[in-house]
Amino acid sequence: MNALWLLVIGVLMYLAGWFFYSKFVASKILKLNDEFKTPAHEFKDNIDYVPTNKFVLWGHHFTTVAGAAPIVGPAIAVQWGWLPAFLWVVFGTVFFAGIHDMSALWASVRNQGKSIGTICQRYIGSKVGQLFMIVIFLVLLMVNAAFGVIIAQESVRYPTTIIPAWGAIAIALVMGQAIYKFKMNLALVTVIAVTALYALVPLGVAVPVSLPESFMGLDSFRQWIVILFIYCGIASILPVWMLLQPRDYVNGIQLFVGLALLYVSVVIVSPTVVAPSLIPAIKEPGGWSIIVPILFVTVACGAISGFHGIVSSGTTSKQVDKESDVRFVGYLGAVGEGSLSLATIIACVAGVGLLASGSDLNPSSWASLYKGGAVNFANGGGAIMSEGIGLPFGVSQTLLSLMLILFAATTMDSGIRLQRYIIQEWGEIYKIPALRGKGIATIVAVALSFFLAINGVGAGGKNEVAIWPLFGATNQLLASLTLLTVSVILIKSKRLGGSLVTLIPMSFVLTMSFWAALVKLGDYFKAQNWLLFGINIVVIAVTVMVVLSALSTIAQILREQKNEAHS
Repeated sequence: MNALWLLVIGVLMYLAGWFFYSKFVASKILKLNDEFKTPAHEFKDNIDYVPTNKFVLWGHHFTTVAGAAPIVGPAIAVQWGWLPAFLWVVFGTVFFAGIHDMSALWASVRNQGKSIGTICQRYIGSKVGQLFMIVIFLVLLMVNAAFGVIIAQESVRYPTTIIPAWGAIAIALVMGQAIYKFKMNLALVTVIAVTALYALVPLGVAVPVSLPESFMGLDSFRQWIVILFIYCGIASILPVWMLLQPRDYVNGIQLFVGLALLYVSVVIVSPTVVAPSLIPAIKEPGGWSIIVPILFVTVACGAISGFHGIVSSGTTSKQVDKESDVRFVGYLGAVGEGSLSLATIIACVAGVGLLASGSDLNPSSWASLYKGGAVNFANGGGAIMSEGIGLPFGVSQTLLSLMLILFAATTMDSGIRLQRYIIQEWGEIYKIPALRGKGIATIVAVALSFFLAINGVGAGGKNEVAIWPLFGATNQLLASLTLLTVSVILIKSKRLGGSLVTLIPMSFVLTMSFWAALVKLGDYFKAQNWLLFGINIVVIAVTVMVVLSALSTIAQILREQKNEAHS
């Protein structure tokens, strides 16, 4: 099969979702209204609450939610064949992720920019909301730990990315000053920033940077872990306009430049898909991994992600200028992530075939040909770009690896910031003065994430991290709880029919992710991985309690509305 068909079908589906489905939901179900005063204007402080151009905000939101997950997840999932991963990424983006992200952002904007956990407290119950916050905190903890490990792995594997990856920070700092302090033209600043970023790529290829093999008892991998968390701690307390917004915006631009180059290369090369369409089960060291339900939590953010709801209601909602921007930022943020996942699938199922030219490319040899993991995105995609547009393979490979590192880093920036918000909120609720301060809360967030990265994650048997299935299951459970909370809001607003656009995807995601969490619970018990076993137990227990409470609330709301109708 020609990979070009995957590209064409995927892009057409995304366009249909944007122009038709998202427009219907925004106008008929959510009823977005520009007369509504958004939190960015109501609580404007130019630190967290900042009215922001929707294009800049989209860049910040999209690159924050994208991270490494839409690359890592699909790159692992295609081991079950290209068809299930492709279908879940495309349909999941259009009908699940887009609606989840847009509705979570809308719910937060309508509730003073509060987090989805706080919104849950308001509409479902105080105790339930606190349980919800535990799930959110655990997802953030796993996101920061897993992405820290992934960035460290990529930094060791591709030293050519170090100069452009860290140079992007300096570019973003200058860009923030240029836009907000000196009021320079956004288009001009964008062109200069993106040009500067890409100018660093050949420099990085020419001057690769590697850390010492050992320093103070730490190997180079762990040295990068330490450096990354120190950076994230600092970045998370800076005003959003100074680093996060411009960094995420320029990353969003470079993503679409990179995707355009990769997509154009696919059109030119028309590579053959060497993967089989379906492999129901994969033999792993611990036994067999069955496609259902594990595929859905492995793809994770490539189709729908609870982390998006955290970002939508944590930082993005505080920067929405007009309520109509909710559709543009929320739904297109999900489409951007889906586009990245689609590119990853093509790079992995077709690009690796170009690298293995001369080898047996029969689909039956897929298991031995494909080793799995995000490394195949940079290698396979680099091979397609090199053959398609003539870039040297090393440059193409560096561009795609840089994309992975920059996305993961921006997610960690916001992830630590969001953890800090929750810790400060707990400090207020439980009257712990030390946790109310920005500094102590940030240190606690960094320390916990660092501990899990060093002790609880570890390298998996291939290129993924061992925590990935648990992260995926917890992340999807959080997405289902977010959709459930939005459904309660819609039902309470007497939009019972409209709530089906959130209730239907919620039911499917909740079923698959809860099932997967139970499967992984057994796996962690057999492996005697008590840290991940304990985290999984907490997630399962909290999810059950939140779902039962939400269903009880829905039943009560419907009874009250029925009584009103009869009175």
